[in-house]
Amino acid sequence: MMSSIPPAHPEPSTESIGRDARRLSADHHKVAPGEIAIGVIIGRASEYFDFFVFGIAAVLVFPAVFFPFEEGLEGTLWSFAIFSLAFVARPFGSVIFMRIQRRFGREAKLTIALFLLGFSTAGMAFLPGYASLGAASIVALSVLRVGQGIALGGSWDGLPSLLALNAPANRRGWYAMLGQLGAPVGFALASGLFAFIYSSLNGDDFLTWGWRYPFYVAFAINVVALFARLRLVATAEYARLLDAHELEPTPVPELARSQGATVLIGAFAALASYALFHLVTVFPLSWIKLYSTQSISEFLMIQVIGAFIGAGGIIASGWIADRFGRRRTLGTLAGLIAVFSGFAPTLLGGGPIGQDTFILLGFLLLGLSYGQASGAVTSNFEAKYRYTGAALTSDLAWLVGAAFAPLVALGLSAHFGLQFVSIYLLSGAACTLAALSLNRAMDIRD
Repeated sequence: MMSSIPPAHPEPSTESIGRDARRLSADHHKVAPGEIAIGVIIGRASEYFDFFVFGIAAVLVFPAVFFPFEEGLEGTLWSFAIFSLAFVARPFGSVIFMRIQRRFGREAKLTIALFLLGFSTAGMAFLPGYASLGAASIVALSVLRVGQGIALGGSWDGLPSLLALNAPANRRGWYAMLGQLGAPVGFALASGLFAFIYSSLNGDDFLTWGWRYPFYVAFAINVVALFARLRLVATAEYARLLDAHELEPTPVPELARSQGATVLIGAFAALASYALFHLVTVFPLSWIKLYSTQSISEFLMIQVIGAFIGAGGIIASGWIADRFGRRRTLGTLAGLIAVFSGFAPTLLGGGPIGQDTFILLGFLLLGLSYGQASGAVTSNFEAKYRYTGAALTSDLAWLVGAAFAPLVALGLSAHFGLQFVSIYLLSGAACTLAALSLNRAMDIRD
């Protein structure tokens, strides 16, 4: 059988998936920057929607459905522990799916990853609770959450890096922020949907079947996002652009030896943004549910408004970074987040007005900082390491900065006071400033 393969065409048959996908998209022979931007935003919005659906359910649903044997606080802390599993699994997903890409092609990799993400998310909608399955229901929820994390690591398509590399020198900040818009879009959709369902049903109906609908919607959104992204990544022009910029997977040991310092600096340079991320999204919802009289559905809508403010901040960050530099922008925002951390206990403990103010100001700072969190240091990778390096830098930033934020913030605040929210945010800001200083001292370009 081996002799039947013409020597002039050494392409392995396992890449037939990629060839077929390119033939289906042959009429889309040219990739415009606008198409790349749309692909980035759609892809990120679908992924964030999945994750925020889980995060909101971890507060409103899972303590009662999967941990009914615990009090409200303890059940929520257990839910947050499961919430963190996806971020632990995400780097492993990146490594596994990089190998799949090298063997079968990027189209197969993306298809498998997004179907795994959709299956894991939709599978949660069918899970019986603790009353039916006992501890097995918790194990199943944990396995599906790990599946989400592995899938998210595998869904890296290189589009943000390609977009940044094709940006004019004076517009890098603007192009860097486009992919970050997926976060507020995904959060606004998830929060708005939960707010509608929560306010439309009584408590029993919501906990029995109403909470499952957002997970069904997540699967449908993933299918749409899959075809939107495949339409782009399956084109020959897209493949040519990736090849021209050497945006291909590289072995992780080789990356660690050559670019390990850049990975670590990149992960910690974004820590202020990632520390703030779940402290204005998932954590405050848990605090409101457990310790406030404010309406849950109304608070979710305040968070939706905050998400729009955050989106505006992300867009503004592109203009600010192009004018003053991305590294300076990140450093300045880290300082502002440190200042904001000092007011966090007063605002969160100040009733509905203070809590809403915390959300709206927090989202503004998050948008301004998160808009540039992915591009200030990862641009320093050598060309051949940029694809894998950018993915793993993002994975580590999420793991260190955001994975355990709701768990740590709620646990410490509930037992020792809200000042620990300040300490958590302040530590993230300090890590960002230290990493940026090290970046400058090593004379790594902005």
